[in-house]
Amino acid sequence: MTSPLRITVAKRTAPIAAQLAELGRQTFQETFAATNTAEDMVAFLAENFSPEKQLAELQDPQTTFLLGQMVQELVGYAKLRTDSELGLEPGKPAAGRLEIERLYVREDWIGTGLGASLMRRAIEEARAKNCRTVVLGVWEQNQRAIAFYQRFGFKPIGTHEFRVGSDIQTDLILRKGL
Repeated sequence: MTSPLRITVAKRTAPIAAQLAELGRQTFQETFAATNTAEDMVAFLAENFSPEKQLAELQDPQTTFLLGQMVQELVGYAKLRTDSELGLEPGKPAAGRLEIERLYVREDWIGTGLGASLMRRAIEEARAKNCRTVVLGVWEQNQRAIAFYQRFGFKPIGTHEFRVGSDIQTDLILRKGL
């Protein structure tokens, strides 16, 4: 019996961008609203999750979105970017690196295996693109996400700043070799 959960590569269209903007706002708020000010959340969401911003990201040739859909409803997604410089020393080549910029799952879908399915597919995409490394950034205080990534073999290699509104936070940079 096949699962009703489907993971597909997103089409680069305005309707998909609108869905990504809505889900991005929802999942970011579910995860981080309690640890950020309302003003910082409003600023971050406005800057990063407009349909126009999502459409521009969808149309970037170095970006791929994987959609997790259950019976035609978008319940999670991963944003992948090839040739990422995240965690690289200046001047080092970025070729052969894939960054998981976002792996977002609706709160009511956490613990169902959707995140793991998206991660496995992201790693498959990296291999299909002949990448040797997968990297990602995760907030240093998001212990649930850190533990999730460690289960897939990601190891810390550094840190970088991540701005939410006016608040500068620290993300761990994690890496997995392929």
